[in-house]
Amino acid sequence: MADEQDDPLDTETLRSLAELVLVEEGFAPDTEMTLFFVSDEVIADYNSRFMQRVGPTDVLAFPLEHLQPGVVPERVRNGPPVILGDVFIAPSYVSAQAGTNGISFDDEIALMVVHGILHLLGYDHGGDEVAEQMEERERRLLQLVGRTRA
Repeated sequence: MADEQDDPLDTETLRSLAELVLVEEGFAPDTEMTLFFVSDEVIADYNSRFMQRVGPTDVLAFPLEHLQPGVVPERVRNGPPVILGDVFIAPSYVSAQAGTNGISFDDEIALMVVHGILHLLGYDHGGDEVAEQMEERERRLLQLVGRTRA
């Protein structure tokens, strides 16, 4: 986890949430991924360079492999841990978004962590059916830590 922005953030709670998501999805405790908390400017740059979209956004996920939801890749015996990829979150943008939508910052930032990790695990929201599957999984995971998905 890397906190590269200036807004105060409870990174230990978010780290625990990330670990919970991976365990609940069936991944081994040594599975690797990185959460980056960045400024609006940094995420806007990544959004432009990698997604061809203008402006900042809440979360971007960059998986290293194309995974299927609910399917844990087989590990090579005595091999290295599974490495999933990186999730970038802009807390300042998330805070503004939460305020606009009348949601607590803690619920919204937790959703962004879960959402980004689920993208690494192959979940998507490109169509109605897969979007509902992803949203339902988000709801269930957030409920485990007393958070809600609006």
